[in-house]
Amino acid sequence: MPAPAIAFSDDQAEAHDRIAEMLAEMGIDLDNETLRPASEGKSRVMAVTGKAGSGKTLLLAHLVHALESAGVELVSGDWEGRRRRDRRTAAVLAPTNKAASVLRTRGVPATTIHRILYTPVYDPEYERVAEWLAGQGERPEIEGLTEAALDRAFAVYQAHKSVPAALAAAGLRGSDFITGWKRREEPLDIGLVDESSMLDTRQFEDLQEIFPGLILFGDPAQLAPVGESGTMVFDKLKPSAKLDLARIHRQEADNPILDLAHALGDPKLTFEAFERMIEDAARSDDRIVVAQRADSDLMARSPVLVWRNATRIRLLNAFRTAHNAPEDHLLPGEPLICDGIELPVKHRRKRIDLEARGLIKGAQVIYLGPGSKPGFSRLHVVGAESPRLGAASIVKIEKPDEDEPFIPFAARMGATFLHGAAVTIHKAQGSQWPEVQVFAPDLYAAARSGREEAGQALWKRLAYVAITRAEERLIWVTRYALSRPKAPLGIADLEVSPAPLALDAEEEAET
Repeated sequence: MPAPAIAFSDDQAEAHDRIAEMLAEMGIDLDNETLRPASEGKSRVMAVTGKAGSGKTLLLAHLVHALESAGVELVSGDWEGRRRRDRRTAAVLAPTNKAASVLRTRGVPATTIHRILYTPVYDPEYERVAEWLAGQGERPEIEGLTEAALDRAFAVYQAHKSVPAALAAAGLRGSDFITGWKRREEPLDIGLVDESSMLDTRQFEDLQEIFPGLILFGDPAQLAPVGESGTMVFDKLKPSAKLDLARIHRQEADNPILDLAHALGDPKLTFEAFERMIEDAARSDDRIVVAQRADSDLMARSPVLVWRNATRIRLLNAFRTAHNAPEDHLLPGEPLICDGIELPVKHRRKRIDLEARGLIKGAQVIYLGPGSKPGFSRLHVVGAESPRLGAASIVKIEKPDEDEPFIPFAARMGATFLHGAAVTIHKAQGSQWPEVQVFAPDLYAAARSGREEAGQALWKRLAYVAITRAEERLIWVTRYALSRPKAPLGIADLEVSPAPLALDAEEEAET
């Protein structure tokens, strides 16, 4: 098979060729850029594994561009046209909004697993606009939409390939054109799943129902999902279905964060020796910082990463105290973490609507202010393609040494939230921030515990995940202390959503 056009390392080239062979068996020929109609057959799963810096994302991006060049339609989850017999489809997925947004910033059109499991139902009149934008119909005449509005929609669609963003540019709200969401009925062809170390067995089974071809990309050094006995879904695949990227690719300037991450692979390395490595790196490179206090300003957008829940609760209460946050309500700009959706079975449609908007368990959210009705909140979902929405909310503020959380306000039912100024390292998987604070005393406690996970010291897995969340700067916090804020909390730094992706949230979430 001809070598890929870009300069791959040997292990990347081998993985590329193995995946190309799998796709060719499914009727997608990347080398000759030809397609055959899908045929019934056994499902295929392959996994590309490798530690941070091994080139997984580069390979993923190359495969996506090759699929597009071959004529495969990339499905985003915001709108799908009429199904054609000869259509071949692919979707790039991630378990969380933030993980999907990391890929999008690198030019890969990713969406979340929930957005593929559930598809929007469009009003028939605006479905005609969507079909025209996608080149599947004639330019429509819609009452209330001027020619200038349609021109704006067309221009936005050409730039972003997003039907909701295009319709928003025409002056429409999500509730004008999306009437609800439904579980996907038609399967797709190829699913490329990033951060697959986060998948649990149920999610993997859901994906296998939709995609006869799955390509998983994951880091075996990360933490396994809770309840999965220390194993990841790709650990259960046959050796012939796993492709390991062993070579670490450095940037032009060596990356001290990756150097520290890969040093953790040494079985003889102790916590004390690792901390000395961090101190040495901090003396020679300003991308590594050893700090005696957590930065309370940074915590508003980049949480302190901890191991123990008690540490998380202490830090978030210190954060609220430092910002003079009152007990009975939240301040605009406070970070939250979605802890699930509390709705009875009869409100399944409302649950789907909220999850499709990005309010999935573990989603990072910024509180914007109270909604138009008691118990509702205006929210910014970090990493969501259209992040701003309103929803019935149950906010829980946990207190040190108290069994029950304090609830400053709550709807009768809806999305539930915990404070997000500090999060566990487990919950941080799949996310990245420019600057990351890691709470070292917790990792020391994990080292003292002597616990292991999948044959490796737990503290090393925790440290690996925590420090690789940092894109540009790692801050190693050594003491239980918090700096005074330099600025009040606010929301001016948050981008404005180009379009809501569903019904008016405050109307839809009401029960």
